[in-house]
Amino acid sequence: MAAAHFVFVPLMAQGHLIPAVDTALLLATHGAFCTVVATPATAARVRPTVDSARRSGLPVRLAEFPLDHAGAGLPEGVDNMDNVPSEFMARYFAAVARLREPVERHLLLRADEGGAPPPTCVVADFCHPWASELAAGLAVPRLTFFSMCAFCLLCQHNVERFGAYYGVADDNAPVVVPGLARRVEVTRAQAPGFFRDIPGWEKFADDLERARAESDGVVINTVLEMEPEYVAGYAEARGMKLWTVGPVALYHRSTATLAARGNTAAIGADECLRWLDGKEPGSVVYVSFGSIVHPEEKQAVELGLGLEASGHPFIWVVRSPDRHGEAALAFLRELEARVAPAGRGLLIWGWAPQALILSHRAAGAFVTHCGWNSTLEAATAGLPVVAWPHFTDQFLNAKMAVEVLGIGVGVGVEEPLVYQRVRKEIVVGRGTVEAAVRSAMDGGEEGEARRRRARALAAKARAAAREGGSSHANLLDLVERFRPRHVAASEAANGTTEPPPPPPPPRQ
Repeated sequence: MAAAHFVFVPLMAQGHLIPAVDTALLLATHGAFCTVVATPATAARVRPTVDSARRSGLPVRLAEFPLDHAGAGLPEGVDNMDNVPSEFMARYFAAVARLREPVERHLLLRADEGGAPPPTCVVADFCHPWASELAAGLAVPRLTFFSMCAFCLLCQHNVERFGAYYGVADDNAPVVVPGLARRVEVTRAQAPGFFRDIPGWEKFADDLERARAESDGVVINTVLEMEPEYVAGYAEARGMKLWTVGPVALYHRSTATLAARGNTAAIGADECLRWLDGKEPGSVVYVSFGSIVHPEEKQAVELGLGLEASGHPFIWVVRSPDRHGEAALAFLRELEARVAPAGRGLLIWGWAPQALILSHRAAGAFVTHCGWNSTLEAATAGLPVVAWPHFTDQFLNAKMAVEVLGIGVGVGVEEPLVYQRVRKEIVVGRGTVEAAVRSAMDGGEEGEARRRRARALAAKARAAAREGGSSHANLLDLVERFRPRHVAASEAANGTTEPPPPPPPPRQ
């Protein structure tokens, strides 16, 4: 039986890269061949995970392509979103788009040489409109990959589609999202549209929209049973097939793979587990704002004092300590000296094994920036969240957690904290932090109701990933639907298999 060959082109950023790789691994477990396109720094980040999968016999590989730094006017070594200075972002995206020809040549050559089956589908992050030309050159369909929830996508789509901001001058004035059964309010500052809020990026934003509209379907890291009306609504609005395959993090079920997911952790899995093992079930607050956000001095102080005052043991992930000022670092070291000896707090200086921590019985709540990966991981672990959005889709994800799923407590942030058009200091005070943490961890009847809803969501997520579940069925459908058509048709004619539904033709 000829296998489907999915070519994944992820955005080289943690929040997009990790779920794309996890999806590739899941498809490979069901017999598909998967190639993950990556730049050198990105390849180094995910190679341990991919190599482990290959050793276990999965047909998955990395295809590494360096950027033309000199030709693009980029500093040498800048090939991952984490290390691209903001002033070089446009050049970076242009340099990545120039990978189309070398990627296409590589894939066709490997197929001609027998090194891999011919590609049958390109699965590209929505931030890569150039993947349309890649798929056309390979004569295969192209699917758009989203590491966002359907609620976020549908809200953003409807705001733009129905012109909800027309005539609204104030970026912080709330408008009602059109076309939803539930009343949801957003502002232009919270949901401006993908790249619509960046001066000079208008053409890129238009290219993204055109590529999304012309794709042959959508693959999304979410759970159908979590948001059925929004999955159906977005599929209908786009007029295309949508495959929900989440939570893809459940590919990593063992302690070793949970600990290895993403960057190399700044703390050993054994050390982290020993600390957690010493805590009561549901007693620990986990705090992480992803790979981009770095609280400034005032916010770091208020957050730390609020966590300390809550009375709950906590794990706080301090990303990239070198990006914090001396005063902030001094406070963090003083806080660590107070809470660490008594086991009241653990500061992790760098990357943390997040999935491992959230899945531990001692975890009780997650203070999060509401990136969708983190929000979904919290729901999958059955944990309530303290919703603290900072930019872009995080505001809609926070609304999803608090207003739709009913598993979150907000901290009152209504405007972007980073990537601001006009610089503004917004600080969440220690009292607000303490109250939100106490509400998520205790909260009386309301808090217990949130925890019950979170546990129910966890059960739905795990059921979706098991055999017979919606996400499991969608993965099988993808593998079957994008097998080489001529082989599938031949086998069907010989009576060896049922004919699969034909894949959509590649768009010209």
